[in-house]
Amino acid sequence: MRLKIFGWLFLLMVISVSSCNQGSKKDKTNFSKGDMMIRMAEIEIDPNYLDEYIAILKEESEASVRLEPGVICIYPMFQKEDPTQIRLLEIYANKAAYESHLQTPHFIHYKETTLKMVKNLKLVDMQAFDVESMPMIFKKLD
Repeated sequence: MRLKIFGWLFLLMVISVSSCNQGSKKDKTNFSKGDMMIRMAEIEIDPNYLDEYIAILKEESEASVRLEPGVICIYPMFQKEDPTQIRLLEIYANKAAYESHLQTPHFIHYKETTLKMVKNLKLVDMQAFDVESMPMIFKKLD
């Protein structure tokens, strides 16, 4: 009887591990590193709204990376000398992933609720020197 239970538990474990691996493969977006869209967003926030803005930005950036396969990175940071100077490193699988991101409920919520908080916004499109080494950066964070 114990052998039979052990066999069923083992089979269940194998099925669970297998489905997790398949799910993670499904979640990965196939894209060419050369198609990536990389951007720095330079944002100045009204100091009266800084705490509220940061809370909304954290929620939006986390949801974007978690829910959108084409969003590789949205990494918010601020200048040490002036926390109202926010910078976002944004990396998308391609332009289509970026355009899709702009239509998501979490981005629309972020944009609408922070509009009055943003004093200045500059979007700077970037190009990576070495896209081949980029995957190593993210692997080291695990």
